[in-house]
Amino acid sequence: METKINWADFPIFLAVVESGSLSGAARSLHLSQPTVGRRMSALEQNIGAPLLQKTSSGLAPTEMGVRVLDHVRHMDREAEAIGRSSAARDQVLAGEVTVSATQGIGDHWLPDALFDFNQQYPEIRLVVDVSSQMANLARREADIALRWMGPGNQNSLIGRKVITTGFGLYASEVYLEKNGIPKTFADLANHTGVSIQLGDNSLVWPGKLDDIAISPKNVAFRSNSFNAHQTAIAAGYGIGSLAHVQASWSDELVQVLPDFETMQDLWIVAHDDLARNKRIRLVFDYLIERLREDQTHFLSGKK
Repeated sequence: METKINWADFPIFLAVVESGSLSGAARSLHLSQPTVGRRMSALEQNIGAPLLQKTSSGLAPTEMGVRVLDHVRHMDREAEAIGRSSAARDQVLAGEVTVSATQGIGDHWLPDALFDFNQQYPEIRLVVDVSSQMANLARREADIALRWMGPGNQNSLIGRKVITTGFGLYASEVYLEKNGIPKTFADLANHTGVSIQLGDNSLVWPGKLDDIAISPKNVAFRSNSFNAHQTAIAAGYGIGSLAHVQASWSDELVQVLPDFETMQDLWIVAHDDLARNKRIRLVFDYLIERLREDQTHFLSGKK
């Protein structure tokens, strides 16, 4: 008697390969690890061959697993395309639109900026997804994304560089009263740093300033959160890099070495299929307009 394969197990196999572990797949799929393990065992039994093997870097596909994986990824792309095509035909000005953004712009600027849009189109439900992780637009994790430095390398994206944001070095008045105000780059070596690490990217300080390698005497606080980073600087831990616009949201921050600043571009991105969806297009165009209206604010922190 032929065993019937459960097609719902294939996305689990794909998640295990992409994460390299059962636990990673469980987190991404919001399942328990035992459930993922049980479903993988059932899939391997139904196919009649092992699909995964242990390596020094985690779980990886076997030779059979690689062959199956090619088909699974093709299925995944086709399923995504069906979902996007359906969304692209939706011209009703009602329903949900999800915007992905990082902290700061996501939890401070976006809610205020989108209020007028909500008043004009109350039947369009706005969802703001605040995360340091890049949303996969092809998989409908979001409809629109605001991204720093570039649009990303996912296929079939449309992106526009909308504004440029200025960054500088900031500290609290309490910290500067206690430790003095640095007058030159070299003075920073005698100060304490506050660091933020987002994935493989570190923002300016501690690090290279104007091609001059500067290290603080120590790093008192490090986080992977813009909000925690700003709060730590305002609390007096030390000197850290902040967007001028973010620093303007606090009365406790003072810019040090004001002649120094760096720039980062902000992009707005959507999948080219979804851009033909009328309500998503409305939000996309509205955000471009509002960001450009606030360009001076993002560049210098001034209203």
